[in-house]
Amino acid sequence: MHAHNEACHMRIGLLADTHIPEAARRLPSQISEVFRGVDLILHAGDIYLLSVLDELERIAPVLAAKGDDDEMDVLADRRVKRKHVIHLEGHTLWLIHEIPYIRMVTPWPSRGRASTTEETPPDIVAFGHDHCTIVERRNGVLFVNPGSPTFLNYRQGPGTVALLTIERAVLEAKVVHLSAESPPP
Repeated sequence: MHAHNEACHMRIGLLADTHIPEAARRLPSQISEVFRGVDLILHAGDIYLLSVLDELERIAPVLAAKGDDDEMDVLADRRVKRKHVIHLEGHTLWLIHEIPYIRMVTPWPSRGRASTTEETPPDIVAFGHDHCTIVERRNGVLFVNPGSPTFLNYRQGPGTVALLTIERAVLEAKVVHLSAESPPP
């Protein structure tokens, strides 16, 4: 997947653990503002209702990981997999719900060369599951958990999403805090 501009620059919206309609009746409307102009939206699981992906797809193309609380039938949707391995501007991104052991993702000094049966370690891992925000580098891998826009730290109310920017060799992620909205009349 490549950005359509010549600068080799991509912006990706990240979110996870929406738990709609359990955590909230709908996605916070701010998400469409925060994600305006992104090239891709990645949902790291616990979607519950596939209509959430349809709503996000009005903003940009969407891919999603199946969450541990998602029903098996979400995998019938072309956008949803247990794990996506996505190649973006020369970088490899894993989109998963639960983070694997760090050692499964990042190379061990003692491992030496990876065998041909092992996956190449990713440059970025986007994940969810624990509803807590993380932007952290470990052994050259950028780990991003966007938290939850509806159920951050397992509390209902305004939460977080994240924006990932890929510009050639530079990978940057930032968490965006959503503010409280007035309920619809």
